[in-house]
Amino acid sequence: MSTPAASRASGPALAVLFGTVFLNLVGFGLVLPLLPFFADSLHAEAWQVMLMFSAYSLGQFFAEPFWGRLSDRIGRKPVLLATLVLNAIGYLALAFVPNIWAAVAVRLYTGLVAGNISTIQGYVADVTPPAERAGRMGFIGAAFGLGFIVGPAMGGLLAHALGIRAPIFAACAMSALAALGVIVFLRESRERADPAAPRPPFLAGIREAVSSPVISRVLLVTLIYMAGFSGMESSFGLWAKARYGWGELELGLSFMVIGVVSALNQGIFTGRLARAFGEIRVLTAGMLLFGASLIAQVLIPPAWSPAFDVPMGPLGTWTIGHGWLVPVVMAFGACGMSLAMPNITAIISRSVAPDRQGAMLGLNMASSSSARIFGPLVAGFLYDGLGHNWPFLVGGLLTIPAALMAVRAGRAYEAARRAREEAAAPAGA
Repeated sequence: MSTPAASRASGPALAVLFGTVFLNLVGFGLVLPLLPFFADSLHAEAWQVMLMFSAYSLGQFFAEPFWGRLSDRIGRKPVLLATLVLNAIGYLALAFVPNIWAAVAVRLYTGLVAGNISTIQGYVADVTPPAERAGRMGFIGAAFGLGFIVGPAMGGLLAHALGIRAPIFAACAMSALAALGVIVFLRESRERADPAAPRPPFLAGIREAVSSPVISRVLLVTLIYMAGFSGMESSFGLWAKARYGWGELELGLSFMVIGVVSALNQGIFTGRLARAFGEIRVLTAGMLLFGASLIAQVLIPPAWSPAFDVPMGPLGTWTIGHGWLVPVVMAFGACGMSLAMPNITAIISRSVAPDRQGAMLGLNMASSSSARIFGPLVAGFLYDGLGHNWPFLVGGLLTIPAALMAVRAGRAYEAARRAREEAAAPAGA
């Protein structure tokens, strides 16, 4: 139940929440592209680097529903404050780990204490009238894209100038700053729930999702394509270092490309394309575009291949290496990704009753987290066993069954829609 004070303070509260999400994502983006180099400083093998990524996602898989349910019972503010403070401690611990196994343990801990997105969304719902919730959720969502744009670029610059641990200290400071904002500016939006009230079971609705021909297929799309993306994401730093000799700065800027393209595409084109061609067609096209970008990435000639010589007239000849093609190809992949996720959410929300949307969308997030657990592990073994291009090749090939599954989900959705229309039609019509 929302408190009147919280409702009156919704404007300042949203500003604090926007800043909290932004600082969270900046902190996450600061560290993400640099983990392979950090693990390299600990003399870790490729599969151990991937394990660091999987450990974080494993923690989030369990943390997000736990913290969300806890905030329903004890309030949003204490959960937000606790997760931010514990997250700052996790970053600080990561900077001083003595070996790779300690780093994996710290990443698991950080994933467990970082799952506060559902709490933030709950706060927005508490202080926002129903008619305005979609717009305000989009406002909070914009902080994700903005934070992921700033974070990788800042991380690359800090690591290049001050060393590999500087971004980790900066991420710790970001979490601490967000916690201070919650203490000073955020009012509680809920009253404590009755401790005797029944609690929903963990991952409720699995049976309903499996029995739905639309939801079950869409969840498989998320699982398959996110496994390919997480494999690419976790191995990209090692791949770029081996193939082009890239360092922290190039890695940070490349991940920034993904953030910029995703934010622009979701904000400008994705909705228009879905209205023009339908969610299923746009989702399928996004899958195939992302897969094609992964295949194209390994086809770019490596640094030791002959470079381009561009005649510049009186200025002589300009020699261009091949590495500049990598962020261009990544931009196309980011475009495909940003076409996929919003349409997956739209398909799920249109395929279930309003009172079941939250449960089904939560299962979709669980499916994504599951892929982020095993995707990096498989990529690590492919990288060590078959070569540094194989995580990208396998990820690209996985988008083919994902696209086919999206088409089947579309057919099932259309069949269900026609059945509903026939059932609603007057007898004899």
